[in-house]
Amino acid sequence: MAVSSEYLDYVHDQLSGLGGVSSRRMFGGAGLYCDEFFFALIDNDTLYLRVDDANRADFTTRGMGQFRPYPDSPQLSMSYYETPADVLEDPAQLVSWARRSVAAAMAAGKPAAKAAKPAAKQAAKKAASRPGRARAGTRRTRPQG
Repeated sequence: MAVSSEYLDYVHDQLSGLGGVSSRRMFGGAGLYCDEFFFALIDNDTLYLRVDDANRADFTTRGMGQFRPYPDSPQLSMSYYETPADVLEDPAQLVSWARRSVAAAMAAGKPAAKAAKPAAKQAAKKAASRPGRARAGTRRTRPQG
């Protein structure tokens, strides 16, 4: 994955009408978030938007390719499709497509930050919520007598 600073800035400018967009560098590329929802990625200066059943046809009918993170394993792909050039060049149209991608990300589940909670914290929270049970990390002892 690779993304130039110029391309990343261009995409941010084109998406300025969406609001709440941020990016995080990852593996040489970048992930795009709307608030906490991961809705797009950039690889090799190409913008890929998140798809689901509601917006997949927008991409497939135009012959856009899926993001494939492993060139030597083309059968492995992700739910992200390349953005058509005419859409990328039209900020209003890009924002419209991006909104559908944000909706796809929201429908898929939790925000990225919450989904990354360590399993130990989740287990401790679950144990603490059960009345009459010891909290995770504590040990009950018998009274000495």
